[in-house]
Amino acid sequence: MGKYTDDEIRNMPKITCKIAADYLGISPMAVSCGMRNNQLPIGFAIHTEDRYTDSWSYNIIPERLIAYNHGKINEVQVQSIEKNLETIISEFQTMKNDLSFLLRGED
Repeated sequence: MGKYTDDEIRNMPKITCKIAADYLGISPMAVSCGMRNNQLPIGFAIHTEDRYTDSWSYNIIPERLIAYNHGKINEVQVQSIEKNLETIISEFQTMKNDLSFLLRGED
């Protein structure tokens, strides 16, 4: 499929790296690597690593993708958003660890 319109991006329930790549005119690998290395401010990449898995998941935010594509994303805003997201992710990771500990029943 070709490049998407802004309205199509806004109306998608989930934007994959492939969709973002088609929209931006770059490769899906460039999108995933850019997000992993905090060089593509269109969402956030989450690295999950435990003894069974080592994987990445991506949350691409439609309005940030559109703003980036049109050159209108403000780096200061992005840094603030990223800091808030990192805090949220950290809190979720702590809750996940606590829940895992409780479910194992270890003291």
